[in-house]
Amino acid sequence: MQNPVEILLIEDNPADIRLTQEAFREARLQNTLHVVQDGVNAMAFIRQTAPFQQAPRPDLILLDLNLPKKDGREILKEIKSDPHTRTIPVVVLTTSDDEADVLRSYDLHANAYLVKPIDILRFIKMIQSLENFWLAVVKLPPKVSES
Repeated sequence: MQNPVEILLIEDNPADIRLTQEAFREARLQNTLHVVQDGVNAMAFIRQTAPFQQAPRPDLILLDLNLPKKDGREILKEIKSDPHTRTIPVVVLTTSDDEADVLRSYDLHANAYLVKPIDILRFIKMIQSLENFWLAVVKLPPKVSES
């Protein structure tokens, strides 16, 4: 049996967190969904610094752009400029369909850009499609050691 895929959801909207958790719970793929609600905690989780020293390295990151303390664009830039984290796939999951946000995210090396649908059922379906693609179809990069 394969190890669970470690997914980090970086999202500050409680309703979107609950919907995402429910969509992942309904799927049959084995994964562990971790949630952080601001940019500072997101980078601490990814870098495994206080208070997240025991956090697993994410296999996939779902990133909202509009976050408190440090926004998603800054997080994406930091992840993709660090040799220890740049291979982690980052899927931008946001309400913004602004062309400038899309272009900026891809310029910062986002692996995908998804606009959250307003309709709850479409949102759940999108999360399940995302999970199926990234966890069942795509071969994720191997874990790398920091040493």
